Amino acid sequence: MRILQIVPSISLVYGGPSQMVMGLSEALAKAGVEVTILTTDSNGDNGQAPLDVPLEVPIRQTGYDIYYFRCSPFRRYKFSLSLLKWLSRHHQEYNLAHIHALFSPISSAAATVARSQHLPYILRPLGTLDPADLQKKRHLKQLYAAVLERSNLAGAAAIHFTSDQEAKVSERFGVMTRDLVMPLGVQLPQGTSTDIRAKFGIPAQRPILLFMSRIDPKKGLDLLIPALETLVAEGQDFQFVLAGGNPQDPDYEKEIRDRIYHSSLNARTTITGFITGGEKTNLLSAADLFVLPSYYENFGIAVAEAMSVGTPVVISDQVHIWHGIQQAEAGWISACEVSALTDALRLALRDRQELQRRGINAQRYAQENFSWAAIAHQMIHEYDRLAKKAGIDRG
Repeated sequence: MRILQIVPSISLVYGGPSQMVMGLSEALAKAGVEVTILTTDSNGDNGQAPLDVPLEVPIRQTGYDIYYFRCSPFRRYKFSLSLLKWLSRHHQEYNLAHIHALFSPISSAAATVARSQHLPYILRPLGTLDPADLQKKRHLKQLYAAVLERSNLAGAAAIHFTSDQEAKVSERFGVMTRDLVMPLGVQLPQGTSTDIRAKFGIPAQRPILLFMSRIDPKKGLDLLIPALETLVAEGQDFQFVLAGGNPQDPDYEKEIRDRIYHSSLNARTTITGFITGGEKTNLLSAADLFVLPSYYENFGIAVAEAMSVGTPVVISDQVHIWHGIQQAEAGWISACEVSALTDALRLALRDRQELQRRGINAQRYAQENFSWAAIAHQMIHEYDRLAKKAGIDRG
């Protein structure tokens, strides 16, 4: 079986939802699937240079190939004419395309090309069909959907949602879709020998509350900061670690940093900036509690990563994997309200033994539900079923 994965960018700048394509591809390759990723050389806006990679030649990774194509003529929107031309020339070599992202010009155009060439394709929305997300640039998205995405949704072999809740709330613009609900996997790099507490000057017995995600308004920092300020006023001992950045919205990132600087929380906060690799694994492992009170989150890869190393979580009930976490007693769930989040954090910090118990539950749940090997096995079954249903059988 030969599968295309098409994604606007796999740069670290764009976070987990884009990066997961490589984790999936590696797991599929280990299971015997021939996988090719088509992507662009985009490495973020605001004047950042494109990725320094060879263009339009296969780069061999762990069992799969990546083709990078130059962003042209619209770098800001991660659009590439050469990628679409390649897809038009080579589509007949593949059984199916798995296209990641909606409301992205290259993904929309790739779906249109696949449909015109009778190549079955799966669309993964990445949360873009959530009603809350659709409110951003609402009129533009309504026009975009009418021109492109409505037909792409209707013509897809399946829509890949990462949770039942994401599928339940997602807008379909009046068309019937064939839904495929399957979570994402996590595979963190090995940690380093770095002592996180020593590096950041955090006392050994002080609980670490970690926020590690893109610094974006949807992530609920406007809820988390006042909740933590309340705990400071109550005399609760903890260290808040803010890890992440947002090169696409540096003004908001600065606003958050300034808010903390002028807050009672300042003396209890460590701001690390963007962290990756083994140091990221170390920080997730060192944390006593991972916090993500997002207003909407179709999956929450950072949540799954924290759980995979045994760190319990406090998340909002708008992070769409919250049902399973609640049932597994792998963390605490809060409404998107300051008082509710404060209560959840207070409860979590009250009993260190309960923190440890829920951390063990979190790791067990992640191993059972977010294993790339298991997800790849299920995905291969779905790829094969959808390709055969479309009459495509290329070995």
